[in-house]
Amino acid sequence: MLFAAPWSGVEKLLLAIVCVATLFFAIATPPFQAPDENQHYMKALSLAQGNILTEQRGEAIGADLPRAALDIHAVDFPTDVPPTPRRFERDQLTRSAAADPARAGTAFADFPNVASYAPSLYAPGAAGLTIGRTLALPWIDAFHVGRLVNAVTGLMLLIASLALLPFGRNAMLATALLPTFAYQTGSLSPDSVINGLGFLGLALALRTGFMGAPPTRSAALVVTAPVLALCKGVYLPLIAAGLRWTGDRRPWLMLGAMALGAVAFIGWMHYSGGSQALYHIQSRKTGETMMTAPLRDQLAIMVADPAAYARILTSSVIERAPVYALQIVGRFGWNAILLPLLAYPLAALMLGAGVASGSGARFGIGQRLWWLAVAAGGALLVETAMYLTGTPLGADYIQGTQGRYFLPLLPLLLLALSPDQPVRGAPRLLLLTAITLTLVAAATAFDSFWVHGFITRDGMPPHESIGRALLLPSPRW
Repeated sequence: MLFAAPWSGVEKLLLAIVCVATLFFAIATPPFQAPDENQHYMKALSLAQGNILTEQRGEAIGADLPRAALDIHAVDFPTDVPPTPRRFERDQLTRSAAADPARAGTAFADFPNVASYAPSLYAPGAAGLTIGRTLALPWIDAFHVGRLVNAVTGLMLLIASLALLPFGRNAMLATALLPTFAYQTGSLSPDSVINGLGFLGLALALRTGFMGAPPTRSAALVVTAPVLALCKGVYLPLIAAGLRWTGDRRPWLMLGAMALGAVAFIGWMHYSGGSQALYHIQSRKTGETMMTAPLRDQLAIMVADPAAYARILTSSVIERAPVYALQIVGRFGWNAILLPLLAYPLAALMLGAGVASGSGARFGIGQRLWWLAVAAGGALLVETAMYLTGTPLGADYIQGTQGRYFLPLLPLLLLALSPDQPVRGAPRLLLLTAITLTLVAAATAFDSFWVHGFITRDGMPPHESIGRALLLPSPRW
């Protein structure tokens, strides 16, 4: 039986960097400049108002919410803006706070993209919004309190995961040190809870599988699995990372926890009406505005010709792999702002150093292949879920997958590649690259949002020279 190694000084510093970066982004990122943060805000606000389920009015799906709360997005910090240079000013926050008294009444908020998500994803954000309003803060300040509570929740889940993880702590820390993790955790996005619970489920599964299953740990696993499934069912297979046929009850405990998670997911779908909210998207192939497909119809197409879907999956992954790589490292705003291009190989070096820092335990090739299979299976589920719910009917491509969706799977991938002992100098290299990458990411966000400005456009650098693209954020105007 394994025993978890004590924390090293480098690991404590790395965790501190993650915490500082997350809180920095929570404060420095302008409102609604994380992907879909406006819809996540409305969903959290709806929960704070006591609404567990949404309602449909015509083509709109959402809830009646205070107009003053909605106008901080619709009027003060809109995201549906033309592709022209944009820079935020401190005065915008002050004017937004002063505008609340003139915005009486309620309005129907439309948030179809997140309407069917379980309320557990939004509990921290809703709690923060409630705290802000209880303190009689303006809505814009309550929004930031919601962000901070959401961020602290994500960090607490990360710390709990690292404390429970029996080995491979550097693999999880390297993942959390990617700027995307801190940026999303520091927003009102449910990614804070999704990533945190994904890490927690993985840590509990590995600790149970390799260090035994006392009653408290067993109970924690049985509770975590359904909560994780309610957040994002595609990450439930992470529990299988701890499967080892040890001859005792541990494998059955994990299989039972995953089955309970599946039941919880199906139960929520039944309780919420089982309806999938359809919404309009811009096709990444043609640029046309199209409607997402009904799940049942898209599934029927997949079942009718599995080989065709296999070709779609393969071509989409190959085509989108470079985009995923950029997004999983860091791409701020609504995927509009690239880091300086040199930051991406720096991030690869940091991840390599995380792998080379070792897992602290010896594993055979069979165990490593199993972990790779679990991670690959999770990635397959992510892509398939997006094809079923976020892609036009019968499309020959997969729409909507973003690199950050693979963050919960990345620690297991890195762990499978890690040697048992650290390569000489690897922990120090991990620390140095993490510090450098974090500083570059923080400077990029602050400069792009508040100093030089940016443009809301998904594309490669508009710089006139490769040298500027390598060294400066992009788009930068």
